[in-house]
Amino acid sequence: MTQRNPSQISDTAAASNSDDFITRVELTWVAKKIEHWIRFGRPSCEQLLHRSRKVVGFTPDTIFAFVRWASNDYGTIISRIDIVRAVGRAEVFQTLPFVRPGGEILLRIDGWPKVERVLHLIDAIEVMKLNPVDVAPDYWRHVHNRLTANQEPRAYTIEQHRAWLLRRRTQP
Repeated sequence: MTQRNPSQISDTAAASNSDDFITRVELTWVAKKIEHWIRFGRPSCEQLLHRSRKVVGFTPDTIFAFVRWASNDYGTIISRIDIVRAVGRAEVFQTLPFVRPGGEILLRIDGWPKVERVLHLIDAIEVMKLNPVDVAPDYWRHVHNRLTANQEPRAYTIEQHRAWLLRRRTQP
């Protein structure tokens, strides 16, 4: 029997506790069948499971866009985008397929026309030289609410972004 140094045991326990703070997203890519990918986000880790599958991890408060698309012999069966904020261990969260344990869902849109609209809004943000990860979470909620009501969302502006950055600095 191998004895372990107590410091090794606590290091192992600390490592498993820090893993609890990672939101894991399972990505799959089978061309023209199943395509799950991250449109934007800053993964903190990545694990290749198979040639067509991997898992990426996000630390708490990281925002990412998770796109899911699938088809069968008759056409598209799912087209969805979710913009999610990764949560910490003590935070409440909503569950989401392929996302463990879940996250705070800022935007949840399905149906290709609306998903495509969100993708265009993301592109417009990137044209302004902004990373969508840094966009105010309230903007993604606004886009979700407007598209759900079949209304046109307002464009994200540099002024809105500056206000968000100032507000974020003053929050505890």
